[in-house]
Amino acid sequence: MYLVLIAWLYVALMMAVAEATSPVGSLMGAIFTFLLYGLLPMGVIGYIMGSPARKRARKAQEMADRENPSSQPETSASPNAGGEATGAAVAPERKES
Repeated sequence: MYLVLIAWLYVALMMAVAEATSPVGSLMGAIFTFLLYGLLPMGVIGYIMGSPARKRARKAQEMADRENPSSQPETSASPNAGGEATGAAVAPERKES
């Protein structure tokens, strides 16, 4: 998987070098060539191709959490069971006259 990504980035780098050293080319054109033909598409492809590995890692973490429940943080039904102060001040109730 990574061999194809590295090879394409090399090709895009060589295209950018050719653009920069060409008499009618520019450095800005070379930068955009590398970004738009190299980094952007390979970043998307790398993210898509890495999806199964992330899914396997997430499942392995869930299985590890099921096997060892003491490593999980304790959660409670009450939002203020930990005794921390609430984030916002609560106005006191007034009696109706």
